[in-house]
Amino acid sequence: MKVTVIGGTGLIGSQVVRNLTAAGHQATPAALSTGVDLISGKGLAEALEGAETVVNLANSPTFDEASLDFFRTSMENVLAAGARAGVTHQVALSIVGVDKVPDLDYYRAKALQEELLRQGPTPYSVVRATQFFEFVDAILSWTSDASAVRLPACPIQPMAAADVAAAVTEAAVGAPLQGIRNVAGPDVFTLDELGKVTLAARKDPRPVVVDPQAGMFAAVPGDVLIGGPDARLAPTHYSDWLAAASH
Repeated sequence: MKVTVIGGTGLIGSQVVRNLTAAGHQATPAALSTGVDLISGKGLAEALEGAETVVNLANSPTFDEASLDFFRTSMENVLAAGARAGVTHQVALSIVGVDKVPDLDYYRAKALQEELLRQGPTPYSVVRATQFFEFVDAILSWTSDASAVRLPACPIQPMAAADVAAAVTEAAVGAPLQGIRNVAGPDVFTLDELGKVTLAARKDPRPVVVDPQAGMFAAVPGDVLIGGPDARLAPTHYSDWLAAASH
């Protein structure tokens, strides 16, 4: 099977390309660095030529309101180019709970991307994943200073990027879902608890202060970031990933 992986040079995309190649498929990464511009459409036709499946892992360069325009334009261009190229399956990576956080511009933008995919001309699959282990340090840095790290106590069920890539790969080689598959990590934390575990592993002595107003996830209501009863649970535990990452 020939698969074009948009965003195929990034954290998830590069692993999806490796997974597909190892399984005997022809996986082609498409990104700005390979001459593909999703906004202008430059290089898209060439990147999708002969592809049966497109995996869309493109990400907006910003998390603000501009992300809405990015996902609208890029999704419309990818769907149109895919239809012209005869693509029979469009796969997109999204976020668990993305349609339940209207106060976050980026989540609204990803929800818009999903809606365009659903309304598009091609059979599709949406893989919604929880937050990545690899982004935890960045989340902590948003609301930290020299004396403390401030985090809300919202529930979170993070997962390893490798497990996300495995879920995307499985969707790419399978039949179109015509719907959503949720994937999540095996353990639920509150975000402040996750911060404490991470700082301890990093031997960082700063305390974690519970602050309902701190950071992007302050806008998240209830437990919408949790995988839910239908989610497929990934195998990698955060404690094991942390231990391996610190060596």
